[in-house]
Amino acid sequence: MSQRLVYFNGKFIPECEARISIFDCALMYGDMVFEMTRSFNQKPYRLREHLERLYASMDYAKIDCGLTIDDMEAATCETVERNLPALDGLDFQIMHDVTRGGLALYDAIIREGTDPIVTINLFPLVRHIGNAAARYETGSHFVITPQQSVPARYIDPKAKNRSRIYYKIAELQAAQMEKGAMALLTDERGFLTEGTGNNVFIVQNGEILTPKPHDILRGVSRHACMDLATRLGIPVYETDLSPYDMRAANEAWWTSTTICMIPITRFDFQPVGSGTPGPVYQKLLAAWSEDVGVDIAGQAREYAEIAKIWKP
Repeated sequence: MSQRLVYFNGKFIPECEARISIFDCALMYGDMVFEMTRSFNQKPYRLREHLERLYASMDYAKIDCGLTIDDMEAATCETVERNLPALDGLDFQIMHDVTRGGLALYDAIIREGTDPIVTINLFPLVRHIGNAAARYETGSHFVITPQQSVPARYIDPKAKNRSRIYYKIAELQAAQMEKGAMALLTDERGFLTEGTGNNVFIVQNGEILTPKPHDILRGVSRHACMDLATRLGIPVYETDLSPYDMRAANEAWWTSTTICMIPITRFDFQPVGSGTPGPVYQKLLAAWSEDVGVDIAGQAREYAEIAKIWKP
């Protein structure tokens, strides 16, 4: 089997050799921006949208990586091509990480220097979506956590960055409430914002509602879901949503790059709607699957079986 390669500042090196210094800003400050894209049929999905958000994040963080967005896209495509023989026909994540580089205070002992570092890696989605396979049928349980979203005036969540310890704290709090529960954050006013790396939607009276794009990461999969709904003639509104609205919803779901969309069938220990995946969710998932040429839930079930014997 071929070895996976990582793009590392213009070079391609074995995945197991890709390392940065302990004195890099990414480790010292969480000073890194990133993107994760996925493939369908081994073709990157909405890659340009992910790269546009990556460059917006770099602009926000004032990191100049030395590559234009076209350069980055070309490097990404080359990384994909070089890795296809090692992927055994599996779909994969594409992870872009851009760090500011090593702290100048330690320049004498940082092998790779203090300039920004760009890495691009690919990793099969076997565990990412295989582990979530059952949730396409059973759904997820979301709970409101004491940990709230960080207001945009402190750090803008629209810039996808690695300074996200509040996400981890929220996940730990949710797990304390119930094993397997997922965190749903609120803003300072108590309105719903986002999950820890995902966006949420509800359906009320045939309309799709989702939180306003203020204190959230504006997910590419969120946009894809909204595009599909518009194409199907289902009204979509960005609005303030409270926990009350989630409890009163007819159905709900969450979106994220790897899984696309999974239903929310329980909220704060109570069923959402009928407690099963709703008709609007099912219609959108079917449309998404048709759009990308992959049975999204079916692929997850397939990867769940592969995961039982798969070695990364």
